Amino acid sequence: MRESDIMQILLIHSDFIEYETKRSTPVAEKIDDNLKKGRMEEALTVFVAVEKNDEDNIEYAARQTAEEIRKVTEQVKTNRVMLYPYAHLSSSLSSPKTAIEILKKLEELLKEASFEVKRAPFGWYKSFTIKCKGHPLSELSRTIRAGGVEKCVTVIKEKEEVVSEALKSEAKAVSYWHILTPEGELLKPEDFDFTGHDNLKKFVNYEIHKSRAVDKIPPHVELMRRLELADYEPGSDSGNMRFYPKGRLMKSLIETYVLDETAKMGAMEVETPLMYDMNHPTLKKYLDRFPARQYSIEADKKQLFLRFAACFGQFLMNHDMTISYRNLPLRMVELTRYSFRKEQSGELVGLRRLRAFTMPDMHSLCRDMDEAVAQFNDQYNMCINVLSKIGIDLTDYEVAIRFTRDFYEENKDFIVGLVRTVNKPVLIELWDQRFFYFVLKFEFNYVDALDKASALSTVQIDVENAERYGIKYIDSTGAEKRPTILHCSPSGAIERCIYALLEKAHMNSEKGIVPMFPVWLSPTQVRIIPVAEKHQEYAEKVAGELNFRVDIDDREETVGKKIRDAGKEWIPYVAVVGDEEVAGDNLTVTVRSESSPNKPANIKMTVGELNGRISDEVSGFPFKRHPLSVKLSARPKFV
Repeated sequence: MRESDIMQILLIHSDFIEYETKRSTPVAEKIDDNLKKGRMEEALTVFVAVEKNDEDNIEYAARQTAEEIRKVTEQVKTNRVMLYPYAHLSSSLSSPKTAIEILKKLEELLKEASFEVKRAPFGWYKSFTIKCKGHPLSELSRTIRAGGVEKCVTVIKEKEEVVSEALKSEAKAVSYWHILTPEGELLKPEDFDFTGHDNLKKFVNYEIHKSRAVDKIPPHVELMRRLELADYEPGSDSGNMRFYPKGRLMKSLIETYVLDETAKMGAMEVETPLMYDMNHPTLKKYLDRFPARQYSIEADKKQLFLRFAACFGQFLMNHDMTISYRNLPLRMVELTRYSFRKEQSGELVGLRRLRAFTMPDMHSLCRDMDEAVAQFNDQYNMCINVLSKIGIDLTDYEVAIRFTRDFYEENKDFIVGLVRTVNKPVLIELWDQRFFYFVLKFEFNYVDALDKASALSTVQIDVENAERYGIKYIDSTGAEKRPTILHCSPSGAIERCIYALLEKAHMNSEKGIVPMFPVWLSPTQVRIIPVAEKHQEYAEKVAGELNFRVDIDDREETVGKKIRDAGKEWIPYVAVVGDEEVAGDNLTVTVRSESSPNKPANIKMTVGELNGRISDEVSGFPFKRHPLSVKLSARPKFV
């Protein structure tokens, strides 16, 4: 007999499962009233789909399924089982008669094995509530397959949350924490004087105690809503956001800027697939070495995962390329819109930590470790520059450098040089053995108003994946060599950059500094406020002479309210147009960067001078038109 699927089951270790029947279907089994509702605490909930091929394998299907359930109950340590018929697991269902017979047989076998069993009725529309425990074995699936007549084989597939070996190793790994000073002193945290380094102290506490969960709403969440940048998307999974036009504009500008900076380094932009085969031999091994939780989906009986980085596609592309030593260092970059990581729900908040995010991901193939170290240094400096131009300066973030003891012993001067570049003490995490694919990594970590840290830029030296993916180059003698690979994200996730800008603005406001975005990132760069309707035509003339994102507040509001609203939107330049401006050549412009909370900086300048001033501020940055109407009266409200 040809191997075929005879049963599909999904097993959820649950705090509780509760169901209630709503109405019967034509194939519903007859049940007593006491089975129309059911609840079970601390149970293994087994969703069951009985398939066509079970017609001739009823006894086998029930026994093999009972055995698989038994194995999982031993792993999760429960003797309670809720059987729940669930047709959506299969597109090749058996007859209702067969399904009911197998479900009853399965219930009987489990009870004989001393399990406490409840079974939801077959053929009824039901509502149900389940609370999954969320540990690595809490979500599993099984496909029971029948082989030959004499020999039957059970094939087990696990899906949903797959926890990589790297994550398991990370949980067990021993980290040695130190502070490294620009003078080259390597001190234990308890021996370091944190005076004047309050942010570093917060970062060290955060990293060592690994307190990732957020227990209150951070300030940037209110700001992203009020500024109409982004919000939660209730119609999606947690950690997936909606971006309004102004937020999308900011994202697009940062994306373009970062890609331009990587192009200056010689990186070739590519595009790779969003999903990959979980059982591809090379990718399967890499999944185990990457510290991320992935989304998995099933299509045509194939298990796929949504990418959490651009590594997969770029490395598979590198494998198929013909590369000479003359081509090295070879750099490729992709802006992954989106990458997906199934972060734990308690860590998801605002734009800080997401399950779907935009990540510029650059990989560099280097001849050897010496070239990799030199490239690491160049990219380290590029990341400092990129964040600075986005509006996140060296004083805004803390540096973590992580490496193996062997690498440190061989490269002490280089690592001290990295610390001297930022000219402030940094956090060191040292491991006796390597449990990821890299030997050296840095991150720039933003510490927010709740003392939570979030990694922005990063570069890593990868010593595993050239061999794993079969990536090679031909050296000057004609011999094949394996390159050393660098992973680099010059900015980190784009959404996280916006989070950092918002948190920084909030903390500046707390210090009495007027909050604002860099001018090149401000959705509206200039706002013109006509005093009265008769000044509207002149306001439009001025707007037409400005070469930037300009809008006109033509609403039927008082001038005072319009000025206050412009302040709430952090508009960098606000010009009020009245009789004096219409009659003369000068505008009176409120310059936000020179203002204080209680004292606006009002400067007289011509339209030409305003154009020149803003041109100097945005020179070298990408520009995009405003996505909304020039006139505020024509704009919808998003929140």
